[in-house]
Amino acid sequence: MRLYRPMLFALLPLFASCQVFTERSVDPGAHHTRLQGEISRQGDQLLLRPCQEQRRFVIEGSQSDLAREAAPLFAAGATQLFADVRGQLGGTPQAGVDGSLDVSRLYQLNHEGPGCEDPNFKRLLIQASGHEPDWQLNASGRGLVLNRPGQAPLALPYLEEQLPDGRLNLTSEANGQRLELWAAPGRCVDSMSGNVQHLTAELRLDGQVMRGCAHFGGARND
Repeated sequence: MRLYRPMLFALLPLFASCQVFTERSVDPGAHHTRLQGEISRQGDQLLLRPCQEQRRFVIEGSQSDLAREAAPLFAAGATQLFADVRGQLGGTPQAGVDGSLDVSRLYQLNHEGPGCEDPNFKRLLIQASGHEPDWQLNASGRGLVLNRPGQAPLALPYLEEQLPDGRLNLTSEANGQRLELWAAPGRCVDSMSGNVQHLTAELRLDGQVMRGCAHFGGARND
């Protein structure tokens, strides 16, 4: 079960040198939508086709975070990417597309992985993972599960503490083990896949510190 508690103190001296995604100020009156879908390139433009849809939206802004992150992946040979973004849908006079998308926030951009076929995405509040050693943590409204190669999944209840500047902390002290996940806004690139995510992460388990990347799941509307 996910519970909240008052903020006790502002910790997280993590990742001070990480580059933070530029999240543009959002007009409170504007309607911004979160979308997941497949990114393709058509000439000098990027197009987003939402998951399980045939509509296509042209991405506005050649210097957006999405465009800057996608450029080297396409240059390296990728033909299609998975993106999780928030933005404002609009019209366009351009023929052959169904509208435009002005992206205000990039959650993740992947050139490998389950993408639109991820069965767990809609249930997750946050997913974090790292390497050396490999680990993956999935947190939902029903608890968290820590997966590590060669070990049984560790399922635990947890408390969530929301901190200033978009940071958060998940803690659990069940079953004689203490687990903490710290996450903070910042561009993070998975060292194995090259996938880009919008949160840096640090997992602390019984004194062991493991670092990685994280992103919000579909059950979280931050």
